[in-house]
Amino acid sequence: MPCPPWWHGKFRDCGCRMTIPRQAVIDVLTATSEHLSAEDIYFEVHKVYPAIGLTTVYRTLDLLAQMGMVFKFDFGDGRSRYELVEGTKKHHHHLVCTNCGRVIDYSDFIEEEVKLFNQVEKALSQKHNFEITAHQVQFLGRCNNCKGGNNR
Repeated sequence: MPCPPWWHGKFRDCGCRMTIPRQAVIDVLTATSEHLSAEDIYFEVHKVYPAIGLTTVYRTLDLLAQMGMVFKFDFGDGRSRYELVEGTKKHHHHLVCTNCGRVIDYSDFIEEEVKLFNQVEKALSQKHNFEITAHQVQFLGRCNNCKGGNNR
């Protein structure tokens, strides 16, 4: 699945070109709903483009994160995970199981949650004279499979 034309414009705006490795990394991220590590992305890219190395994938992910095109997450398992900022997914938070590492995307917000986050963003913006354009939230705990105590 090729990148939409506006991706090419973002690269040009940053003084960069859309290269085959960059396209390949974006294609992998576009095709999944998972939170992939650089190694996961490398293995998928390598299936189609065996000449693209792990270092190139890391550099591409760093560039995409600097450009604001991907989110980089640390879910506490020692491996950074990546997700496209723009795409078909709507804004969501993460529930991270500290026992098994499962990550659940959480987007079915109730009215009180939306109101609370809007109030927090407004207060922080005013307090620090800072324009908030996005936020990332992750809740740590144990998933339904792990909280029973059998898998500690």
